[in-house]
Amino acid sequence: MLAKLTDRNIIALPDEVADAIKGTEYFEVTEEGGRIVLTPTQLSPLDKVRLELEERGVTQKDIDDAVKWARGQL
Repeated sequence: MLAKLTDRNIIALPDEVADAIKGTEYFEVTEEGGRIVLTPTQLSPLDKVRLELEERGVTQKDIDDAVKWARGQL
């Protein structure tokens, strides 16, 4: 089986592989001796929050500023 890496860094998995991991949404990605290894993983609730913040463009500085502001409101 072959998979192609697109110019947007997207790899489409062959149907046989995708069927074997149905329901898996996230993978830990490692490189081992020139091989790409995808390990199915479950996100913790905290990981989900971090991912959502990242997708919305919220930075650590934004969070620090919000905490500083909130603490000043007490």
